[in-house]
Amino acid sequence: MTSRTLYSLCGSDDARPFSPHCWKTVLSLAHKGLEFEERPLAFTAIPGVENGFSKTVPVLRDGDQLIKDSFEIALYLDEAYPDAPTLFNGEGGKALSRFVENWSQTQLHPAIVKIAVLDIHDMLDETDRAYFRESRTKALGRTLEEVIAHRDAEIGAFPAKLEPIRRMLNIQPFIGGDSPLFADYIVFGALQWARITAGVDLFGQKDPVRGWFDRCLDLHGARGRSVTAA
Repeated sequence: MTSRTLYSLCGSDDARPFSPHCWKTVLSLAHKGLEFEERPLAFTAIPGVENGFSKTVPVLRDGDQLIKDSFEIALYLDEAYPDAPTLFNGEGGKALSRFVENWSQTQLHPAIVKIAVLDIHDMLDETDRAYFRESRTKALGRTLEEVIAHRDAEIGAFPAKLEPIRRMLNIQPFIGGDSPLFADYIVFGALQWARITAGVDLFGQKDPVRGWFDRCLDLHGARGRSVTAA
């Protein structure tokens, strides 16, 4: 039995983990060829694991090591397993990934929240629904129903947000170049989040980003396809 455990996030169905940050780590571990047991948790169960180590997931236990935050986990994996395929390919790749992380969280994540927040709520059990509604209403300053009031417009506007990587993917198969790096998994995590929770098509017609996303879904034994779209 592996001593490596990844704590991730799910709703009432633990076979449908959906967190964008956890998906980054799932593909990072697969990229490294490392076996692990995934333990999806409800929102309200997270503070109760590993003696309250973190209020959020992903959390990785690797033997005696506990690491939280998807970026920190990726850095740890590259340092702890240098002989396995790299997630960054050097300092330049780390810098690229930090830029992509900030771009994704400021441009993609807020838009996906406006599209999927009520879908996420509906995936949860009753205890988590109450927690999620209260915490997200407070954070967003609006009810969930108000947040998604212009959902169709957000879906229509989303392909334009992908233009920076669309231009890159016109000349190379992955953000990382000829093969994926952690930067790819950052953007994949966001789009996988939308795919699993809302099941919406966020790509343009004949979009190279769609082809890239399909390639990412097929990576590492099609790990991304292990959970179907909503």
